[in-house]
Amino acid sequence: MNDQAVCCYRHPDRETGVRCTRCERPICPECMVSASVGFQCPECVTSTSGTGHAPRAGAPRTIAGATHTDDPRLVTKVLLGINVAVWIAVMATDTGLLNALELFGRASLSEYGPSEGVAAGQWYRLLTAVFLHQQAMHIAFNMVSLWFLGPPLEAALGRARYLTLYLLSGLGGSALTYLLAPPNQPSLGASGAIFGLLGATAVLMRRLNYDMRPVIALLVLNLIFTFTWSNISWEAHVGGLVVGTAVAYGMVHAPRDRRALVQRLTCLAALVVIIAVVGIRTLQLG
Repeated sequence: MNDQAVCCYRHPDRETGVRCTRCERPICPECMVSASVGFQCPECVTSTSGTGHAPRAGAPRTIAGATHTDDPRLVTKVLLGINVAVWIAVMATDTGLLNALELFGRASLSEYGPSEGVAAGQWYRLLTAVFLHQQAMHIAFNMVSLWFLGPPLEAALGRARYLTLYLLSGLGGSALTYLLAPPNQPSLGASGAIFGLLGATAVLMRRLNYDMRPVIALLVLNLIFTFTWSNISWEAHVGGLVVGTAVAYGMVHAPRDRRALVQRLTCLAALVVIIAVVGIRTLQLG
């Protein structure tokens, strides 16, 4: 942290470029409360409540319209727990659970077995593969990324929006993998959802006028790894990144007076596109 870094007055370890429009103290995303103009800190909002001058009624809201919570890491912890629990179960059952949950278009898992996969009606694989890992390094990298990227987004978006962003990003990665990868090629991992969080982080930082260079460098580095390392599903990474970026943009740029409507329509549009991609590929595979 350099000598000129400005940090949130309530969280001294968090750099920020946003100030309260009333008291001008620096505030981080967790402390930002949307006002008619700019953002206010929780103290200024509390001091004006009940006087007819509050920027909005009810509890303080974040940049995306969510209420502040005591634990901005709750959903992130739950997602971490689910991923680790599924990984332990996979390790305990050899390949049985892996074959039942991983993503592939259409294939036969045994010489005389029936055709399986998403095209065979096993739609759940699009979602279950997002929580599935096999190698220890794979889950370790994804979970470390989730722990660092998740909490700031969860604090800024709120639990429900954050969870929606995560799931839609994961499904977006699965959908593009299903569309472009060979039908018998298996795919698994939370990487699509993680790339969605990375794209959402870039959107949030741009919205708050933060320095974009660190997140852009991280994004470029991850994309280089995506297209140069072997055995990486670039389709999942790109699909998750595109969906996560689009959904986050709708969440943080929605006009205040129509915020809920715009956010719901953004998520619905993303889901419709995902369903359309899956439908097109299913028709192709017959």
